Amino acid sequence: MKMPKPDAGVIARRAEIIKAMQAIVSGEGVITEDEELRAYDHDGLMAYKGLPLVVVLPETTEQVSAILEYCAGNEVKIVPRGAGTGLSGGALPLADAITLGLGKFNKILEIDFDNRTVVAQSGVTNLGLTQAVEDEGFYYAPDPSSQIACSIGGNIAENSGGVHSLKYGLTTNNVLGIEMVLMSGEIVRFGGKYLDSGGYDLLGVATGSEGLLGVITEVTVRILRKPETARALLIGFPTNETAADCVAAIIGAGIIPGGMEMMDKPAIHATEDFVHAGYPLDVQALLIVELDGPEVEVDHLIERVDAIARQTGATYLRISQSEEEREVFWSGRKNAFPAVGRISPDYLCMDGTIPRHKLAEVLNRIEELSRQYGLRVANVFHAGDGNLHPLILFDANEPGELKKAENFGADILRYCVEVGGVLTGEHGVGIEKRDLMGVMFTEDDLKHQQRLKCAFDPAHLLNPGKVYPTLHRCAELGRMFVHEGKLPFPDIPRF
Repeated sequence: MKMPKPDAGVIARRAEIIKAMQAIVSGEGVITEDEELRAYDHDGLMAYKGLPLVVVLPETTEQVSAILEYCAGNEVKIVPRGAGTGLSGGALPLADAITLGLGKFNKILEIDFDNRTVVAQSGVTNLGLTQAVEDEGFYYAPDPSSQIACSIGGNIAENSGGVHSLKYGLTTNNVLGIEMVLMSGEIVRFGGKYLDSGGYDLLGVATGSEGLLGVITEVTVRILRKPETARALLIGFPTNETAADCVAAIIGAGIIPGGMEMMDKPAIHATEDFVHAGYPLDVQALLIVELDGPEVEVDHLIERVDAIARQTGATYLRISQSEEEREVFWSGRKNAFPAVGRISPDYLCMDGTIPRHKLAEVLNRIEELSRQYGLRVANVFHAGDGNLHPLILFDANEPGELKKAENFGADILRYCVEVGGVLTGEHGVGIEKRDLMGVMFTEDDLKHQQRLKCAFDPAHLLNPGKVYPTLHRCAELGRMFVHEGKLPFPDIPRF
């Protein structure tokens, strides 16, 4: 994995840049010492590290605007950073770029139960949104495993999902509006407290844009009423194939669970040793199927899922009898990643999405690749929507093992695309999948995507080196949408 060669001229101007940042953000908001910068030298993809030029921690949108305006005028790169929990290297710092941390944007600004919306700054944690409204019986549906720490702005940048995305959608289905600062320093708003807006779908463009188009400072999300009843089933199977058959049969029967997760034997054992959730240890695969809604509907669906599970070969079935027991079932799945970290010095958490009916085939292929590379793998994934998370176990202290793990992961993702899937479901491309973009897209596709980036960031100062294997100068891509350096969409609110 190669990153752009650092700009020696920018590095030589470091003292000047630091002074400019200190004029915008006072006190401890500018971090310059190497020892303190190390806290920002990587995100959740810990295989890659590097010190940023400087870290700046603004507290207001106006400060973000001033920082970006300065950087645009002085050709200084910016790497936006939320909570640093991303798993694709999207917030990996650059030696010639400012890392812009949004951790101080941590306030809930408005709760509107009548319109079922929350307005919050982008650094508020995912779980914090639910905690702000749960006393009134509401919650925010997307729930990544890192929800206790990950920020809502980062969720929007990566279009994060979670265990309940099958029924309630990814971030893009639950965000209504954002405030974003463009590279020019312009402050714009896309969307608001309404379902949809006319004109260009700029909210859709910004969601999942991985920090390449602007810096998100404020979000408006929809909140939902907590279901009247929610119960979960633990279902064990003798093979991955029978578990995958059950997933397909449940969806084929027209049942859409609130969540449907799958774990293979290595993941089950690691998780049970860590959490003690009561998972069966004599099965090869485990499904967690949650059903929610009115009590009478949930009881009926439990009977149907029970019957389907037995028909497809289930050898273990347990139904939660209380809210506490349901939460224990989920505690294992939510802690699967740290649990696997206890059985291996290092691991790569992959993220690919496939058609549901290909689950068994892809799991068999992953097992073949595991034997080929001589590396163990634990599979934990959102089975209902085909979003795989193979955890490739390795030891970075062993020469060549990181490279071997990366090649293993690349082969998994190539196979996901080969069977009709895509490179990512919720972790983003970042640097991890950047050099695989050509597997999924033609060169013309990638150039057209970059034409859109050029409309927002003509000098490629926002998060360079991420997503695109080859970064083309805007002038090389033909006629752009850029007019005098301004975003050419006259009907969007500016501030």
